[in-house]
Amino acid sequence: MKRIVEFMKKNYKIVLLVTVIAAVLWSFMPSVKKEDPGKDKLLLEILTYVLEQGHYKPADINDDFSKQVYTKYLKGIDPTKRFFLQSDIDEFNKYNTSIDDMIKNKDLTFFELTNSRLLQRIKEVQEIYTDILEKPFNYNKEESINVDYENLPYVSNKKELKDRWRKQLKFSVLATIADKNKLEKDKAEKDTSYQPKPFSVIEKEARESLLKSQNDYFNFIENELDHNDWFSIYLNAIVERFDPHTFYFSPDDKEKFDISMSGKFEGIGARLQKKDNQVEVSELISGGPAWRGKELEAGDVILKVAQAENEPLDIAGMRLDDVVKKIKGPKGTEVRLTVKKVDGTIAVISIIRDEVETEETFAKSATVTKNGKKFGIIYLPKFYISFENKENRDAFKDVAAEIQQLKNEGVEGIIMDLRNNGGGSLETVVKMTGLFIKNGPVVQVKSLGGKKDVLEDRDNSILWDGPLVVMVNNFSASASEIFAAAIQDYHRGVVIGSKHTYGKGTVQNMIDLNRLVKNGVYGDLGALKTTTQKFYRIDGGSTQQKGVLSDIVLPDRFSYLDMGERDEDNALEWDKISPADYKIVYPNFNEIVARSNNRVKQSEQFKLIDENAKWIYDRKDNNDFSLNLKKYEDEIAKSDAELKKFKIITEFNNQLNFNSLSVETKAIANDSILKEKRERWHEEMQKDIYVDEALNVLEDIDAAYPASKLVQNKTKATKLERVD
Repeated sequence: MKRIVEFMKKNYKIVLLVTVIAAVLWSFMPSVKKEDPGKDKLLLEILTYVLEQGHYKPADINDDFSKQVYTKYLKGIDPTKRFFLQSDIDEFNKYNTSIDDMIKNKDLTFFELTNSRLLQRIKEVQEIYTDILEKPFNYNKEESINVDYENLPYVSNKKELKDRWRKQLKFSVLATIADKNKLEKDKAEKDTSYQPKPFSVIEKEARESLLKSQNDYFNFIENELDHNDWFSIYLNAIVERFDPHTFYFSPDDKEKFDISMSGKFEGIGARLQKKDNQVEVSELISGGPAWRGKELEAGDVILKVAQAENEPLDIAGMRLDDVVKKIKGPKGTEVRLTVKKVDGTIAVISIIRDEVETEETFAKSATVTKNGKKFGIIYLPKFYISFENKENRDAFKDVAAEIQQLKNEGVEGIIMDLRNNGGGSLETVVKMTGLFIKNGPVVQVKSLGGKKDVLEDRDNSILWDGPLVVMVNNFSASASEIFAAAIQDYHRGVVIGSKHTYGKGTVQNMIDLNRLVKNGVYGDLGALKTTTQKFYRIDGGSTQQKGVLSDIVLPDRFSYLDMGERDEDNALEWDKISPADYKIVYPNFNEIVARSNNRVKQSEQFKLIDENAKWIYDRKDNNDFSLNLKKYEDEIAKSDAELKKFKIITEFNNQLNFNSLSVETKAIANDSILKEKRERWHEEMQKDIYVDEALNVLEDIDAAYPASKLVQNKTKATKLERVD
């Protein structure tokens, strides 16, 4: 496939925009000292200016905009209305229609007022919950709780606030008691000699457990969140009003985003967590330097961090993100960790940092034989790419390799599993689609000025020309929808899954805010991901809000719930443009779709799934719960009885054997973690009725359209000029 031109050439308008913005903003830059609080004002100025000049459809920053920001921000910092009083809201409300003017004037009064008040209320609440959880609740009292937080009023005074907390804490304790009571009852039924714990013990354990979780939560707020974190919430309340996918990334968040997209970072390959105010190793990443060294273990508590032979730094009380920064570092450098082992001994462990790959980010495949035919399934969690180095592995290269290996294994059909795939690189999905078609348009994009570009595959070769099924669900979004739509429009394969995909039909670009200022007086400013284009199917329709409608709709537990982009109040609208020039591959899949629909209609399992979905829908507005223990347990028992018949859904097993590819067998033999992950995935597919029906559809396609019948004639599409 012909190499797609690099970002700077493809996105010349965006590059030009950034250059112009930088020139304008440099003229605004003051001469300041490092401790000057002007960083917040500068960020506010840069973000709004960039969005007004470069967003695909800039919002009008007016009183209506102000009201929306006001509501979103307060909901973001106090979603359950358990911190602010009505008197606070009354005080804040005078800014309800003034935030637009404050943005333009770089006035931070509203943020500073709400943030200081929030931190004050958080301190006060810590005394409330500790006092409440000191003694048992009255479980015989006739009272209830409403958990429709969005429509709850704010409390009028601190007495009401304490009562709201009392009810919420009691509700949590009740849930734990009910679970423990059921567990004790089950044990006693299985073992007649077992003496169940008395209620007083169960009740105390439930309160103590909740107290610990509340302490952990408030310790996180106090020790892990700083001013920048709180201000980021405020900034995102502003920028997200432009559309749901425009987002400000603080420097730390930007780094995490880059890792999630590339699947790589440099460090020791260990995941850390805060536990009891200590930094604990929660997991070692398979293949990483810590895993290879075999000294650091999950459960080890890190006490000190030293860079090579330098003096070790005691990390007690340090934010988790700051500890991670101390441990991560360039490939080839040494870090020494002083750790407390699970057995209580202290050890100093030297680790040489290296490049670490997060295996769960990448594509993986397996084979399965059904009715004498071998098929392959490729699971792709996202359309990943390294924006820093295009030579690194990406989803296109990895999927191409998986397809080739599946061909070597002799598969007769392939399933592309894009369920829960939230998208990723536009460039990657364009190239990946080309693995399944001869050549031609893949997706159309329209930019700020209204110019339409057609992004195409120009390579005449096809890596896989056999039967193809694409699995999607409500959470398949963006690049996943581009791929599914192209396969559908070409009649190249069958899309199977939820009624529709997520409905994200927009393209975002990441703008490094540090490029827009002359000097680093304020340090790293982070980045802005902003919507710059909309994409359209090659048939001219948008996936925005509507998503991709599956050829074969399979019932799932969310079938009757409205989910996706259409539920966002500020989502860009659906529209349509002229189609690209393309020709279909297969005439149609009508008979194959009809066969699948008939199987689904007759399947007792799918009938039960559909019934379960209706059950969930009927209870979506049930927000009132009794806080009387007996009534609560009766409600739970009634719900459990109704759910009992749905238990069979989880017992499904297709009795098929899924196997790793031959090229992966050696790696699995030498890696117990990878082996466990693959075995778990294979077991999940055995219990996955959706995979089972996808295999049935593959069989039907293979019978109707074997690879030898593939014919595709397409005319050339418009020249590719830019991609994300």
